[in-house]
Amino acid sequence: MSPEPQDDRRIGFAPVVDADTRLLILGSLPGDASLKAAQYYAHPRNGFWPLIGGVLDEHLAALSYPERLERLKARGVGLWDVIASAQRSGSLDAAIKSPEAADLRGLIQDLPELRAVAFNGGLAAKLGRRILANLAGLALVDLPSSSPAHAISLSAKAEIWATLGKFLPDKPAV
Repeated sequence: MSPEPQDDRRIGFAPVVDADTRLLILGSLPGDASLKAAQYYAHPRNGFWPLIGGVLDEHLAALSYPERLERLKARGVGLWDVIASAQRSGSLDAAIKSPEAADLRGLIQDLPELRAVAFNGGLAAKLGRRILANLAGLALVDLPSSSPAHAISLSAKAEIWATLGKFLPDKPAV
């Protein structure tokens, strides 16, 4: 009897957005720790939560995951990925094969307040810019990856991520 074939296809999460989303942050595809936890940016060494917390001037890491998502939405920030599914062994973007694109244009047409799309990392930017090419009235922002595999300091990343604040309302929604 031969062993069962290994299915290494990874499927991403649903978008975290609402009608008030002004800034959409797109990753490539959740890593294995995130998929296992069913949470965006669940790996403890991923800098996403401190980085976006710095943009919002909030300590999001202290909140539960559902509370984090609610705070993001209340502040006009949405999350999703440029890849809906792909074959990948492990968590590195370099291992992604046969990616299926997420319906970014479909999502964006349902976000009337959207001002900017930020790409968390090089692969997200490469694929996302291709999908969103020629889309008028929307700023596209490339960010250094929040992944610990992207070897620049968190403080250097934070300086670049801080530019996202200009796309958000001045006062937090409550």
